[in-house]
Amino acid sequence: MASRRKILLKIILLGDPNVGKTSLMNRYLSQKFSNQYKATIGVDFLTKEVMIDDRVITLQVWDTAGQERYQSLGTAFYRGADCCLMVFDVTDANSLKNLETWRDIFLVQANPPDADSFPFVIVGNKIDLENRVISTRNAEKWCQEHNNIPYFETSAKEGVNVQLAFETIAQKAIAQINESDVPDFASLSLEPEPKRSSRKRKRCSC
Repeated sequence: MASRRKILLKIILLGDPNVGKTSLMNRYLSQKFSNQYKATIGVDFLTKEVMIDDRVITLQVWDTAGQERYQSLGTAFYRGADCCLMVFDVTDANSLKNLETWRDIFLVQANPPDADSFPFVIVGNKIDLENRVISTRNAEKWCQEHNNIPYFETSAKEGVNVQLAFETIAQKAIAQINESDVPDFASLSLEPEPKRSSRKRKRCSC
């Protein structure tokens, strides 16, 4: 029974350096924010148990470094991911443009069974800053052009929409797991099995 199993979800955070991936992870998992975060080296992850749809779900959130020299770690760390949360900085126009590259890298290295239906969520972070250059309309347009990916605007500093973004990506991943648990009734034979004879065979006396 899918509803009775313990579910572990592996969530990957992707995006350019300094878009706030670590801040978002720490805000969601520990309700903390700091301006003194050091750049992530390689990969870091934290876990948290949450209740979703009356089930206890263990979220394993992987925070990857944005530097290109660490992208080679992807094959090992992205494989087995259940969903991906891609982050850009609303004050940095290039960070939105680069999401397409991050998405392509992820799909190649994670190699999900169905790339078109794989759960992604886009997060536009740092909406608390005044020097915003990417409008909500342009960000939503980008998401619509890329298979209607859900979009959230967040502030890791103030905690705006952070929980909602993570819960949404988790729910999308659970939905994918539930679909994979549904038996393929089309492949089941509806023909009755032939009845076996109740008469015992006589052994040959030769």
